[in-house]
Amino acid sequence: MNTLALTPDSLLARLESLADPIRLRLLVLLEKSELSVSDLAGILQMPQSSVSRHLKPLAEQGWIVVRSERTANLYRMANGELPETAKKLWELSRQEITEWPQLAHDRLRLEQRLAERQPDARALFAGMAGEWERLRSELYGDRFTEAALTALLPSHWVVADLACGAGSVTVRLAPFVAKVLAVDRTPEMLDAARSRARDFKNVEFYEADLGALPIPDHTCDAALVLLALTHLENPAAALAEMARILRPGGRAVVVDLLHHDRDDFRRQMGQLRNGFRAADLTRLLTDAGLIDVTCSPLSPGPEAKGPALLLATGTLPRSN
Repeated sequence: MNTLALTPDSLLARLESLADPIRLRLLVLLEKSELSVSDLAGILQMPQSSVSRHLKPLAEQGWIVVRSERTANLYRMANGELPETAKKLWELSRQEITEWPQLAHDRLRLEQRLAERQPDARALFAGMAGEWERLRSELYGDRFTEAALTALLPSHWVVADLACGAGSVTVRLAPFVAKVLAVDRTPEMLDAARSRARDFKNVEFYEADLGALPIPDHTCDAALVLLALTHLENPAAALAEMARILRPGGRAVVVDLLHHDRDDFRRQMGQLRNGFRAADLTRLLTDAGLIDVTCSPLSPGPEAKGPALLLATGTLPRSN
């Protein structure tokens, strides 16, 4: 490709090659990383055949270059090889899509993908580590790690599991703390949670909305709400109630969806909003009266099909 002015046909072809959000997301990923079709399919959560179909017009218009390594083709953006006209077009496009929520999710999955790679100099050790992880999982399972971490909880704590659902977290907490207060507004969910926790005498169940908890002030050492705020009309009220039931110095933990643009997913899951930006969730926790608030995205699991998640924590101030 040369630096001469584009003909009308070549200009339209280049514009058409960018006229798809998937291709723009691909270029953002390939701008700074060299990735295979398998990598890109995992990050974008789409079939490899679909990724290849979108890569073809990008390659034909010179946006990307490819090289072979063993049995895989690796793609990257032709950063230093683009003519000035293409550079200007990409700069404009890149500027306009910077705030797309999906790019944040792509970035998290890219970071996870790159973290799984090992430098060649460590290939031997990486192979040994991978084998050990597999053997450890086969011989002993995976639950012992969770049990070991949960055992770090102070045994005298009272913990509120807000929006407890079918009780999966409740029964993980119950063996390690003095009491679990499990709250959900759906009777069927509470019935399932009661059945699951029937062997634990230190679990109390409450049918209630998160915005009006039937728990006295300063009762709990910790409270958590997992994947529930996106379903609430007033998440601020729920977080205010969460802070109210904490003892001074008590900890609040929130996990919910990172802001995304997947409206079909939101409708399918019956959610009222497309997740939260980290700054917005931080503000909600701070407004609820919590201090030392932290909020950051979680790296998605390799098999996760939904949007990425945020983990936020905060502490109720101690009395003077």
